[in-house]
Amino acid sequence: MREDPDGPAIVWFRQDLRLSDNSALAAAVASGRPIIPLYVLDETAPPLGGASLWWLDKSLASLDESLRALGSRLILRRGDPVHQIGEIIATTGAGAVVWNRLYDKHSVARDSALKSDLRAEGVEAASFDGGLLVEPWTVKSGSGDPYKVFTPFWRAARAVHVERPACPTPGSLAAPTAWPDSEALADWGLHPTRPDWSAGFDIWTPGEAGARALLDLFLGGPVKAYADQRNLPGVEGTSRLSPHLHFGEIGPRQVWRAAQAATDAGDAPADQAAKFLAELGWREFNHHLLFHWPDLPTANFKPEFDRFVWRDDPVALKAWRTGRTGYPIVDAGMRELWTTGFMHNRVRMIVASFLIKHLMIDWRQGEAWFRDT
Repeated sequence: MREDPDGPAIVWFRQDLRLSDNSALAAAVASGRPIIPLYVLDETAPPLGGASLWWLDKSLASLDESLRALGSRLILRRGDPVHQIGEIIATTGAGAVVWNRLYDKHSVARDSALKSDLRAEGVEAASFDGGLLVEPWTVKSGSGDPYKVFTPFWRAARAVHVERPACPTPGSLAAPTAWPDSEALADWGLHPTRPDWSAGFDIWTPGEAGARALLDLFLGGPVKAYADQRNLPGVEGTSRLSPHLHFGEIGPRQVWRAAQAATDAGDAPADQAAKFLAELGWREFNHHLLFHWPDLPTANFKPEFDRFVWRDDPVALKAWRTGRTGYPIVDAGMRELWTTGFMHNRVRMIVASFLIKHLMIDWRQGEAWFRDT
């Protein structure tokens, strides 16, 4: 690698596709270095499903547009992120690489090794907590163990959670002397063709602006009856922020501050806002479990279930996937998922229970379908 102590800083975007309250970006700007914003379509990780690729396509376009308004641009690469970052350092003399942390098994191993290797080469490398309210290793039981149950986890998480001011949003970004090569987003083919099954996805506006607009809409109305209406699949009573949070177009700290501000202003009842913020807590709990039990996506949480004998029933599995089981609430949910990429949280529990406990089909087959759709 050829690094320059005064060279550019690479800001490696992953699931933090926003400019506001972005810890890694703010640190890079504060360093005074020119900025190279980078996104790598990671071909060494488990592949994204079709619905996620659709979203990513629009979110990256939105991020690039926002960067260009600041005099910058988004560099796109695909392949092995470690190789791509090394190649950009070699061609630009970048002296620093920063990113916001991820918590899955693949990312933790790769990022730890990358940070060590970069520092050994004399390149500054730093990671930041840009995606959670509390990091998984900071919440422990009295015995020092990770939590397995939500309620005590959330009680402990709230005790260690510290509200802090938002990271500044840059008004401009210093460009490097020479930009590295970039692939074209259109060449990645993330939008489906032959056929284009995404017509129903027009209910979404991926990107940072769309995320903020959706949060404002929720806090301006549905939050007032959230505790009850969140349980009604036929009512638009939830925030629908989950995909925006997943791609980091809005961060949980931003959501927390906005909900607290709405409560303080008298626009959101305190009990309703607290129930909504507890749903952020479930997202935190999921990351907590994933960090401490990294094989959770593919292995039973309780090992005794490894002895369970699942049914092999392709016909029933297809009926479940396509919403043709004959059970109206199950079929409505599965058709909503296929059409919009989203399913109401209560219906998610119903269709998952139906697959596992009624059809007796391995949950991993259901997870694979959800991951794609």
